[in-house]
Amino acid sequence: MTRTRDDDACPGALTVHRAADGALARIRLAGGMISAAQLATLAEMAEQFASPAMELTSRGNVQLRAITDTDAVAAALTDAGLLPSPSHERVRNIVASPLSGRCGGLADVRGLVGDLDRAIQAHPVLAELPGRFWFSLDDGRGDVSGLAADVGAHMLGADTAALLLAGTDTGVRMTVADVVPTLVETATRFAAIRGNSWRITELDDTSALLAGREVSAATGTQWPPTIRPPVGWIEQRDGRISLGAGVPLGVLQARTAQFLAAIEAPLVITPWRSVLVCDLDEGVADVSLRVLAPMGLIFDENSPWLDISSCTGSPGCAKSLADVRADAAEAVNSPASTHRHFVGCDRACGSPPVGEVLVAGEDGYHLRFPPP
Repeated sequence: MTRTRDDDACPGALTVHRAADGALARIRLAGGMISAAQLATLAEMAEQFASPAMELTSRGNVQLRAITDTDAVAAALTDAGLLPSPSHERVRNIVASPLSGRCGGLADVRGLVGDLDRAIQAHPVLAELPGRFWFSLDDGRGDVSGLAADVGAHMLGADTAALLLAGTDTGVRMTVADVVPTLVETATRFAAIRGNSWRITELDDTSALLAGREVSAATGTQWPPTIRPPVGWIEQRDGRISLGAGVPLGVLQARTAQFLAAIEAPLVITPWRSVLVCDLDEGVADVSLRVLAPMGLIFDENSPWLDISSCTGSPGCAKSLADVRADAAEAVNSPASTHRHFVGCDRACGSPPVGEVLVAGEDGYHLRFPPP
């Protein structure tokens, strides 16, 4: 694939995007993990210097829109530990199985998330990666491998992982100790040969990424994409509780975020625009559920809100031809048999890998073919 532009306009916390409603900052969260204090900081920044409608992204990140003081926001993010590397802040794109180490899966990848994040920051050449390039760490359940990140590890057991390129098993096997070095080296090789390609799928030849590596297993395995987030009352293996909260259209109001932070528990922003509140005693989980449910968070796994999503749309995005969030919200009342994603233009931002993508036009919405 040949791109018509070489510059990478993917926003970060420092390299903001100038949207129709003002400056937009995207804060990367390695593995979607965020502390209560950090979420409280984001909520405070949203209320003081931006729109209170915070956005959760399809890579487990958080966006602040309509920022009036980018310097104040950047300073607060740095103080909160949300901006550990100014040079690498746009390339810390790591998704991981959100419930890893707590419920299900074959291995706990949480330690690998931190190791990979630090290793990315330690390699100067990786600062030049495109902002859309991303890594995945799947604990064996197959939830994030199906998202087809550029470079990934899929755990096959407690000690062995498969190396994935664009969500496809390469047949290369890694020990746990080799996972981070292998992912970093593969990304470094991509940086050296990418030309104007932003993603591995845009390369005509990927053989250089695997040169010198032993292929010891069958190649080509892929995992079906997960579309619905884990919601509701989730029992952890240690007897404690995680609460999975769906966030309608991925818009988390700052006030709601403050209530989530007040629980003072570890949080995970998932790639399905939802939030996990983890490690709760049953009593705390019960009270939290009773408080949060009336605030609009979704704890019912059968809710039609889990089958619908959208981009930002008008008036926030100048390219959008419709207020897609309003249209998507109205469509909740007409449940469909597949996931539906409403977008305001042909860029189809945030589209899931399966389901219907409805693109706004002058004469209404039309299905995008093929889906992104």
